[in-house]
Amino acid sequence: MDIKNRNLFRISRFILLKLPKFFRFLSRFRPTRKHLLFIKTDAIGDYILFRNFIEITKRSEKYKDYRIDILGHPIWRDVVSSYDKEFLNAAYFTNPRGLYEAPLTAFKLALRLFLNNYEVVLQPAYTRIFATDGLAALTAAKHIIGYQSDHEGIEPRHKSKTDAFYTQMLLLPAEVYFEFHRNRFFFESVLNERIAINVPSITTGINSKKGIAILPGAGAFKRGWEREKFLQLIKLIKQHTTQPIYLIGGPAEVAAGDYLMENLADGSVENFINKTSLPQLIEKIAGSALLIANETGAIHIAVATQTPSVCILGGGHFERFAPYPNDVAFGPVCIYEKLPCYYCNWDCIFNTAPTDPFPCISGISLEKVWAKVLPLLPHNSN
Repeated sequence: MDIKNRNLFRISRFILLKLPKFFRFLSRFRPTRKHLLFIKTDAIGDYILFRNFIEITKRSEKYKDYRIDILGHPIWRDVVSSYDKEFLNAAYFTNPRGLYEAPLTAFKLALRLFLNNYEVVLQPAYTRIFATDGLAALTAAKHIIGYQSDHEGIEPRHKSKTDAFYTQMLLLPAEVYFEFHRNRFFFESVLNERIAINVPSITTGINSKKGIAILPGAGAFKRGWEREKFLQLIKLIKQHTTQPIYLIGGPAEVAAGDYLMENLADGSVENFINKTSLPQLIEKIAGSALLIANETGAIHIAVATQTPSVCILGGGHFERFAPYPNDVAFGPVCIYEKLPCYYCNWDCIFNTAPTDPFPCISGISLEKVWAKVLPLLPHNSN
């Protein structure tokens, strides 16, 4: 946790860890209502692996009569508006880590949630952080349900306090490791019903697929394949197909995109990086015949839109987000160099230069990626 202003952090910590007890007292004087809140404030890929369970909860026998809200991350606000608003009454958005040094913002959000009189709060993220634990508690809901969790996202000294905020904590079976399966286990446990789906899905209305989409970033720079290798990969692709090539991504991919455009012949690729909304990015992936990317939300979007994909994969969260289980249709073809230190939660044991990716990424050769890409290249356009 990178805290710059310790005084602001202390105030926020007081609000998130101490104030819930006072809000719980105040809740005795308000009526109980059939209101449910999802707390899901992590990245785009996490949301794609979660969002189908919003509809399932809304249609469930247990909560079909409830008003359902969500507290989410602003980076995927437009996805909620485009695909999920019919199942939600209201949506609130915050970057929870930003609340650690923004006590007034944290208090205003907590008060807003408290006044909504939630009966049930569901936080299905296995990797908990104390900001969202605190917000869940500040709702003073009758039922607050989450995972027992580990310490990847929360320090033991904070978790020992926030565990007490939950009225029910689910213990995740060791064999339930893949993230989508974790979500399914959570909602099967909460809803007390069997859920048949085993893959995320997004209905875009796009039926034809053409071109090759390439996302040359990874959110966190050190988790991404080198841009020089992406450049050579694109040159190889251009030698074997006349299908259009699209560069896609957001602000984090701008530098890599600029590098590729500067080193490719004019007209070689179309650059859509940081030029599309997130729903437009989803449509671009849905309309592509192939996606090539690092382990990012784009890979999960490809699966959800039934677009073939190639994932250049490191070891930090190996098998939690990728590779997909063998029984999943349209799972990505993953390329990786497995090291003994895999499953490290990106707490890398190697000392690397700030400009270099982690060794589990840099060790993946161009030749190995090309061997997987070549058989998947779409037929040439007319």
